[in-house]
Formats: sequence, structure tokens, C-alpha cells
Amino acid sequence: MNYLYYVVLGVLPSFIWLLYFLRKDVHPESNRMVLRIFLYGMLATLPAILLEWGANDFISALFKESFLGKILYYFIGVAFIEEFLKYLVVRSKVFYHHELDEPTDVILYMIIAALGFAAFENILCLIRYRIFEEILFVSSFRFFGAIFLHALCSGTLGYFLALSFYKPENKLKLLTIGFGLITFLHGIFNYSIMRIDPLRIEKTWIFVFLPAAIIIGLAIFVSLGFQRLKGKKGVCKICP
Repeated sequence: MNYLYYVVLGVLPSFIWLLYFLRKDVHPESNRMVLRIFLYGMLATLPAILLEWGANDFISALFKESFLGKILYYFIGVAFIEEFLKYLVVRSKVFYHHELDEPTDVILYMIIAALGFAAFENILCLIRYRIFEEILFVSSFRFFGAIFLHALCSGTLGYFLALSFYKPENKLKLLTIGFGLITFLHGIFNYSIMRIDPLRIEKTWIFVFLPAAIIIGLAIFVSLGFQRLKGKKGVCKICP
């Protein structure tokens, strides 16, 4: 299989979602800045892999194969690590940049970083397959699943970040709520996906329903977040 297929089909879902979310921006960001944050999001996947390996070894050593160990791994060893690294990309590369000039930009840049992260993650996922039809199916499935989840979780955190700029006295509370919410939902999503058994779907239907409900709920939340932040004053002078 030509590796170009993996790259194209790995990045294409993120690119499609990127075009969709960029259309929500009333004052478009520069292409250079969008590409920059997208690439930094892709690079964040590398330390995420190392940290997740370390977390898996550490948690396994403490809890063996127990249910608690698996839960801690899905929620802390994967979900929190990934969400925190995507946040670090935006905090370090966007927060003090002059292009961050309106509240909806915070949500948008969080989503851009997340889509970059998801693109590289998608490539790594696809290289396990050798048949083109399988690669196409998995990429299409992840388009509506894991990739969209990354964008929505980061967009949700972006909303709480934007609010914290206007309410600095509640910054810690808002960040705690934001990180707690997306870590919980991301963890539930990951755990549910791993529990789905296509051969026993009648007994594992709940693990199909939960990811779908999470995606729909977050999509509504992020859409409402965009609407609520539109019209607020610029954030360039109050960004931390």
C-alpha cells in the first residue's frame, strides 16, 4: 500500500472539518496562522504517545488488569493527556499572538489544534490496515467519531477558556469545569468504543449509544458557545 494513501486519507477528514469550522469565523484568521496551529497540533501527538505509554505502564504496575486501572487509563492516561497537550499548543502559540482578537477565536484555535492532533493520530491508526477498502472505511468511521470528538472536546474547552478571559476571578473554576467535563466525556467515549462488540450488538448497544450521544451533545454545546460569544468585546487586551 502506497504510504501516500495513509497520509491523504488520514488528513482529509480533519481538513474537511477544518473548512467547516473556519466558515463560522466572521473575521477569518490568516492561512499561515491556521496552518501553523494545525501543524503544532499534529506534533503534539508525539509526546502524547510517549506519555500514554508511560501512563499505561505506571497504571498497569499499580492496578494490574483491574477495572479501576482500565478506567484510570482511559480517563487520565489518554483523555486528560491528549486534551491537556492540545490546550498547551494554543496557550503557548496563540494566547499572546495579535491574531487572537475576538472571543470566538479561542474556540476556533482550540479546534484547529485538535484537528491537527486528530489528523496525525488518524494516520497512525490507518497504517495498521493494508486493504484500501478497510482504510477508507476506518477513515470514514473516524470522521464522524474520534476526529469530530477531538474537535468538539477542544472547542468546549475553548468556550470555558474564553469565559475565563472575561471573568478572571473565576478562571480556575472555569478551567477546572472545562477540563473535567471534556476529560470525562472523552474518557467515556474511548471506553465505550472499546466495549462495542459487533457480534453481540444487542448486548453492547449502550456502548454505541453513549458515543453518539456525546458527539451530538458536544456539537450542540459548541454551536451554542459560538453564538453566545459572538458580539462580546475583543479578547486581545484581556487575554492572560
